[in-house]
Amino acid sequence: MRGLKTNETPCSSMSPEDFVPADHPLRLIRTMVDQALESLSVEFDRMYSPTRAGLRFRPERLLKALILQALYSIRSNRMLTEQIGYSILFRWFLGTALDEPMWDHSSFTQNQQRLIGSEVSALFSIASWIRPAGRDCCRPGTSRWTARFWSPGRR
Repeated sequence: MRGLKTNETPCSSMSPEDFVPADHPLRLIRTMVDQALESLSVEFDRMYSPTRAGLRFRPERLLKALILQALYSIRSNRMLTEQIGYSILFRWFLGTALDEPMWDHSSFTQNQQRLIGSEVSALFSIASWIRPAGRDCCRPGTSRWTARFWSPGRR
């Protein structure tokens, strides 16, 4: 053999941020979601208290994962957790490091059910729709992506 071919690098200085194009539509969505989640940080602190039995995962990441599931039409939690495991874009959106271990689907589902059963999911829905009001983020022509998908002739 003339040498081993490997894709592994012992140390990488790249972060997920380096791989996401500056004009990617998820950048705008992530900004809006982060603002909505910021307004709920007190509730999340209460839910994610280390002294209290509750969610094992950060609620912010669970909600962001559910947004990815809806945006990309991922039909099951098993497929979602699998895609998060290997998608740099999804890891960037969630705010996870490339080498951080990801959830297994059964734990994700249990924590998702707890989160959806709480009042936080309703508060997040309200916060995420009220926050962007008055912004031009959803108007046609805001970016190349919205211009392509919101053009008047498209259905």
